Amino acid sequence: MKKAILSAKGLCKSFAHNGGQVHILTGVDLDIYEGDLTVIMGASGSGKSTLLYALSGMDRATGGKVMYNGEDIVSLSEKKLAALRHGDFGFIFQQMHLVSNLDLLENVTVPGYLDKTRSAAETDKRAEELLEKMGIAHIKKHLPSQCSGGEQQRCAIARAVINEPKILFADEPTGALNKKNTTEVLDLMTELNRSGQSILMVTHDARAACRASRIIYIEDGKVIGELELAPYDKKDEKSRETQVNAWLTSLEW
Repeated sequence: MKKAILSAKGLCKSFAHNGGQVHILTGVDLDIYEGDLTVIMGASGSGKSTLLYALSGMDRATGGKVMYNGEDIVSLSEKKLAALRHGDFGFIFQQMHLVSNLDLLENVTVPGYLDKTRSAAETDKRAEELLEKMGIAHIKKHLPSQCSGGEQQRCAIARAVINEPKILFADEPTGALNKKNTTEVLDLMTELNRSGQSILMVTHDARAACRASRIIYIEDGKVIGELELAPYDKKDEKSRETQVNAWLTSLEW
């Protein structure tokens, strides 16, 4: 039986607008399972990115609970949330947010130094190993501006996993990449997941969603469908895409 690593109960998110309330998430109940690559999909404005941010503590929910390690992260102090985001949670975004005046190696090592669970030498060694794994060790001294979008995103992935997060959150990580770089980044994320990394990813790309163990479909701030998938195998990619596209079509995606 799968173990839930993160659980949302009655999760809500709203904000005030013109004297009223705009509801983005409305009572979401959702378990995210350890070791899965879980994908959240939905039309633009459906609340999928808001759900990701609420589950990760990047944005505080206005109602309900998000349980992680026996604690409701919605009620944690900002200091405790920051510690969680530095250690147990890792983040990848569509825009890589690399520090422009630091080289790739420095961009990866900085969060490792901040975490302080390893020595500087151990952090440097892990960063070097991650850049090698991501296939960009040969350009580790390049600034982000000297690298392609795919190279920058691979650096961002290395940065996100430097502290060995329990959950890796990814918001449209391939949204700004061309087809070749998208495939390379998805291959890296699939490899990370196979090694045991729990991943929760928001995407609008059905090809990216095909890498999932499970797809969650959200509409108007509510979960309206789920699809469980067998472990990803490249040789079954076409049939998998057909299965996912048929399911999405049934939801009028």
